[in-house]
Amino acid sequence: MLCAMSETPVKQQNTAAYYGQAVAAFSIALAATAIGILRLQADAWVRAFLGIAVLYLVTSAFTLAKVIRDRQEAGQIVSRVDQARMEKLLAEHDPFQKL
Repeated sequence: MLCAMSETPVKQQNTAAYYGQAVAAFSIALAATAIGILRLQADAWVRAFLGIAVLYLVTSAFTLAKVIRDRQEAGQIVSRVDQARMEKLLAEHDPFQKL
Protein backbone atom coordinates (compact mmCIF):
# COMPACT_ATOMS: atom_id res chain seq x y z
CA MET A 1 0.00 0.00 0.00
CA LEU A 2 3.03 2.28 -0.03
CA CYS A 3 3.01 2.50 -3.83
CA ALA A 4 1.27 5.88 -3.68
CA MET A 5 4.51 7.24 -2.33
CA SER A 6 6.22 6.85 -5.72
CA GLU A 7 3.50 8.77 -7.60
CA THR A 8 4.68 12.25 -6.63
CA PRO A 9 8.32 13.14 -7.24
CA VAL A 10 10.24 14.71 -4.36
CA LYS A 11 12.64 16.60 -6.58
CA GLN A 12 11.38 19.38 -8.82
CA GLN A 13 13.13 19.74 -12.17
CA ASN A 14 13.99 23.16 -13.54
CA THR A 15 13.91 23.84 -17.26
CA ALA A 16 17.14 24.19 -19.23
CA ALA A 17 16.28 27.84 -19.93
CA TYR A 18 15.90 28.61 -16.22
CA TYR A 19 19.20 26.87 -15.46
CA GLY A 20 20.93 28.74 -18.29
CA GLN A 21 19.53 32.07 -17.13
CA ALA A 22 20.74 31.44 -13.57
CA VAL A 23 24.24 30.49 -14.74
CA ALA A 24 24.42 33.48 -17.10
CA ALA A 25 23.24 35.93 -14.42
CA PHE A 26 25.74 34.58 -11.90
CA SER A 27 28.59 34.69 -14.43
CA ILE A 28 27.79 38.24 -15.55
CA ALA A 29 27.48 39.51 -11.98
CA LEU A 30 30.75 37.89 -10.90
CA ALA A 31 32.59 39.12 -13.99
CA ALA A 32 31.25 42.67 -13.61
CA THR A 33 32.27 42.74 -9.97
CA ALA A 34 35.76 41.42 -10.79
CA ILE A 35 36.21 44.01 -13.55
CA GLY A 36 35.00 46.76 -11.24
CA ILE A 37 37.46 45.72 -8.53
CA LEU A 38 40.37 45.45 -10.99
CA ARG A 39 39.68 48.87 -12.53
CA LEU A 40 39.17 50.53 -9.16
CA GLN A 41 41.57 53.41 -8.54
CA ALA A 42 42.90 52.10 -5.25
CA ASP A 43 45.94 50.38 -3.83
CA ALA A 44 46.51 46.71 -4.61
CA TRP A 45 45.76 45.68 -1.02
CA VAL A 46 42.33 47.36 -1.20
CA ARG A 47 41.50 45.54 -4.45
CA ALA A 48 42.76 42.26 -2.95
CA PHE A 49 40.62 42.76 0.15
CA LEU A 50 37.53 43.46 -1.98
CA GLY A 51 38.28 40.40 -4.13
CA ILE A 52 38.54 38.16 -1.06
CA ALA A 53 35.36 39.69 0.35
CA VAL A 54 33.46 38.94 -2.88
CA LEU A 55 34.71 35.33 -2.91
CA TYR A 56 33.71 34.90 0.73
CA LEU A 57 30.27 36.34 0.00
CA VAL A 58 29.77 34.02 -2.98
CA THR A 59 30.78 30.89 -1.06
CA SER A 60 28.59 31.92 1.88
CA ALA A 61 25.63 32.43 -0.47
CA PHE A 62 26.13 28.94 -1.95
CA THR A 63 26.31 27.42 1.52
CA LEU A 64 23.17 29.23 2.66
CA ALA A 65 21.28 28.13 -0.46
CA LYS A 66 22.33 24.52 0.12
CA VAL A 67 21.28 24.59 3.78
CA ILE A 68 17.87 26.04 2.89
CA ARG A 69 17.39 23.46 0.11
CA ASP A 70 18.41 20.58 2.39
CA ARG A 71 16.00 21.73 5.10
CA GLN A 72 13.16 22.02 2.59
CA GLU A 73 13.89 18.55 1.13
CA ALA A 74 14.02 17.03 4.63
CA GLY A 75 10.60 18.53 5.37
CA GLN A 76 9.20 17.07 2.16
CA ILE A 77 10.56 13.61 2.97
CA VAL A 78 9.08 13.67 6.49
CA SER A 79 5.77 14.83 5.05
CA ARG A 80 5.81 12.03 2.47
CA VAL A 81 6.61 9.40 5.13
CA ASP A 82 3.74 10.67 7.28
CA GLN A 83 1.45 10.60 4.25
CA ALA A 84 2.48 7.02 3.43
CA ARG A 85 1.82 5.94 7.03
CA MET A 86 -1.61 7.53 6.93
CA GLU A 87 -2.43 5.83 3.62
CA LYS A 88 -1.30 2.48 5.06
CA LEU A 89 -3.47 2.94 8.16
CA LEU A 90 -6.48 3.90 6.04
CA ALA A 91 -5.94 0.92 3.73
CA GLU A 92 -5.73 -1.49 6.67
CA HIS A 93 -8.70 0.02 8.52
CA ASP A 94 -11.97 -1.90 8.25
CA PRO A 95 -14.83 0.31 9.46
CA PHE A 96 -17.17 -2.69 9.68
CA GLN A 97 -14.89 -4.76 11.91
CA LYS A 98 -16.33 -5.40 15.39
CA LEU A 99 -14.14 -4.40 18.29
